[in-house]
Amino acid sequence: MKLSQFGFNLPEELIALYPAPNRDESRLLVFNKKTGEIEHKIFKDIKDYFHDKDIMIFNDTKVFPARLYGNKEKTGARIEVFLLRELNREQRLWDVLVDPARKIRMGNKLYFGENDELVAEVIDNTTSRGRTIRFLCDCDHDEFKKILYSIGETPLPSHIIRRDVTEEDKDRYQTIFAQKEGAVAAPTAGMHFSRELLKRLEIIGVEFGYVTLHVGLGNFRNVDVEDLTKHKMDSEQIFIGDEVVTLVNNAKEQKRNICAVGTTVLRTLESSVTTSGYLKPFDGWTNKFIFPPYDVMVPTSLISNFHLPKSTLMMSVGAFTGYNELMHIYDVAIKEKYRFGTYGDAMLAI
Repeated sequence: MKLSQFGFNLPEELIALYPAPNRDESRLLVFNKKTGEIEHKIFKDIKDYFHDKDIMIFNDTKVFPARLYGNKEKTGARIEVFLLRELNREQRLWDVLVDPARKIRMGNKLYFGENDELVAEVIDNTTSRGRTIRFLCDCDHDEFKKILYSIGETPLPSHIIRRDVTEEDKDRYQTIFAQKEGAVAAPTAGMHFSRELLKRLEIIGVEFGYVTLHVGLGNFRNVDVEDLTKHKMDSEQIFIGDEVVTLVNNAKEQKRNICAVGTTVLRTLESSVTTSGYLKPFDGWTNKFIFPPYDVMVPTSLISNFHLPKSTLMMSVGAFTGYNELMHIYDVAIKEKYRFGTYGDAMLAI
């Protein structure tokens, strides 16, 4: 497929800048793959589409405050540093993006916080934007993380164009089941679930499983090739444990509904599957790029937000629904004024 096939006209006012007042009260578009029928609901109505022994798989990654604003030594120039991943815990080495990149050279020191609580030194100049930095801190790791959390900012994606990152964002740009720190972007489909909704699903008999994919900035990177087979995804760390493998494979044996909550879960599950369609444990990295046409092996249903034009996230949803079906769904969503993006509304494909 071609990149241009995933372009569509998205009115700017439909890009959500703030979350819905309550997690489970976003709008929900339900698409039936067999009949093509579309229904319009509220997210908490999702419980009406699941039954006893159905499976929901969530991504339990946790977003950390990855965006720092600091000043360069001597010149005092303001520098934005985006923490991508911790390379070495003892040496405080991190892979980062810096902006403006042209102002940063190896050996430069950067100061963060009102009272310069953290100092970092640039030790590698690997790409036009990427750097490796070392935080110069004598404190232990817990104290270092505490400082990082106090001066770091919630890393809202760039399509949320507003000046303020609020206290509410710290809570809402995170799922309620986030446990394993390592993501620089939230698994957005999971953000619609409230504790009350999870409890209602549990009462119905829905069983929950958890995988981990530490979401990176590659999810938001522009695809710059027309031929999608030539696009390379950034590698992201994933973990699939024995418990969720048993849960999923038992459900497959019994032909029960397995719902992937979000495209990150879809990619994780499809990254470790046997030729017969069963899930395998995995601890490593994936750069799997899922786009139509694609034969989904594990999940039988999918929850997703409405994604931006030409995004890899949108393409992954299209791999599940089918390309023509996806474009029809998005056409309906725009006409019905659904909200798009990270803080937007949701769809369920069953």
